[in-house]
Amino acid sequence: MMTKSEELFRRGCKVIPGGVNSPVRAFGSVGGTPRMIASADGAYMTDEDGNVYLDFVGSWGPMILGHNHPEVREAVIRACEKGLSYGAATRREVEMAELICENIPNVDMVRMVNSGTEAVMSAIRAARGYTGRDKIVKFTGCYHGHSDALLVQAGSGVMTAGIPDSAGVPKGCTQDTLSAVYNDETSVQKLFDAFPNEIAAVIVEPVGANMGVVPPKEGFLQSLREMCTRYGAALIFDEVITGFRLSFAGAQGYFGVDADLVTYGKIIGGGMPVGAYGGRREIMECVSPLGPVYQAGTLSGNPVAMAAGIAQLTILKDHPEIYTELNQKGKWFFGEIKKILEETGRTAVANYCGSLGSIFFTDCPVVDYETAKTSDTARYADYFRYMMDAGIYLAPAQFEAMFLSAAHTSGELERVLELIGNYFQK
Repeated sequence: MMTKSEELFRRGCKVIPGGVNSPVRAFGSVGGTPRMIASADGAYMTDEDGNVYLDFVGSWGPMILGHNHPEVREAVIRACEKGLSYGAATRREVEMAELICENIPNVDMVRMVNSGTEAVMSAIRAARGYTGRDKIVKFTGCYHGHSDALLVQAGSGVMTAGIPDSAGVPKGCTQDTLSAVYNDETSVQKLFDAFPNEIAAVIVEPVGANMGVVPPKEGFLQSLREMCTRYGAALIFDEVITGFRLSFAGAQGYFGVDADLVTYGKIIGGGMPVGAYGGRREIMECVSPLGPVYQAGTLSGNPVAMAAGIAQLTILKDHPEIYTELNQKGKWFFGEIKKILEETGRTAVANYCGSLGSIFFTDCPVVDYETAKTSDTARYADYFRYMMDAGIYLAPAQFEAMFLSAAHTSGELERVLELIGNYFQK
């Protein structure tokens, strides 16, 4: 008998490409039918058939406090009572901008947008407008959204599908996109040697989180900072994943490295559709209506999204112990996974940084895109199905992160560790 999830997916396939509105949701790389989620609360999600899962996706990161946090939910309800969208300036977008600029190093001004993709696209345009240069440097395996210029050796769902470049992207859109090797500053230096006066920006995920989790090696981010300063290029931290997660100040605060521009995603909206980019005043003042770099959006600074974001960020700001506890939880949990892998002698490795982590089914250290690609995705699919059958919802793709939240208890994590131990012992 067909489940409700299967029935909904079958219906969706008739009217939505692949039956889903984001490729990784289709379960294409792990097999089976995607679970249609009906509700979520705390650390759990429930599908249309009533199956309950302990969730480690967290809407791909923003649910750092857990799903459906009461204070965030109430803020949204109150905002909805006053209208859903105005297409005009509001108090909340000013308050959100003040909250970010007053607390994030090197962010003097910020512009709200509607997604991480839009934030990155706009930040690159601002960097190009400020420097008067065209070329940008990105890192193979790092994913910065689906805008044309950045779909070059991208990670995440693109890696899983085996198509590092997308059809429909004209060659002209990527001719100024240069690819370097993550965690290899020499590869960046070679690009600056070749184009010393043409590179507008270097954009990087400070912690690679779309080729699985790949932390930066010691000194790597600082070397990027020094090169960008030396050659007059902007350093852009794509903090769609790490922003307000590794610390309230994101990766900039966690690693002690200042970027010129920073991009954020849905974590600043409590999981609602929102993004932002910000940075040094002299760069941001190039953005319209102050400057010649055009960017606009009817829903940018949407009052409901801003209300949710202000509620979540205020909780995080007022309770710094959340980060201390969450990062300690991550160190213990992923450390225990490492012990399991070592004790069982399986060809798998675990990477983590703070509350982000992932398991790779390979026998070599994973430090960049090439080593990430050595992971056996068929083995990950088997592991995924085993955990799903046990009520654990992991990312339905090898090259994604596992997200811990403040809602995950030590007891729940111990149960997951027991399941992982059983899997690798079988």
